Amino acid sequence: MGIPSSQILVCQSFRLSGEPKGICHKKTDGFLQYLEEEILDRGLDCQVTATGCLKQCENGPAMVIQPQNWWFKGVDSEAVIDAILDGLEDGEPPAEYLIS
Repeated sequence: MGIPSSQILVCQSFRLSGEPKGICHKKTDGFLQYLEEEILDRGLDCQVTATGCLKQCENGPAMVIQPQNWWFKGVDSEAVIDAILDGLEDGEPPAEYLIS
């Protein structure tokens, strides 16, 4: 197994104390599984990682794609995930979800 070409970081709001705070973990229930399934269905070469707080609470739920360094806000539905993965396939992020 090689190194994936992209890594998708999904904020899960974990803090030093270990207790999730903020909105990201509350609004992304089940999204990790959906995201993984979509990546497999599309044949994308990506690793999905649930993270601690990405410090974008005002923009949450937040997601980042590296090495492209695309930071997304409002990732709160399967439709948004689909748009982001479409952008990854096309090489152009959906501007309406980018954190600028």
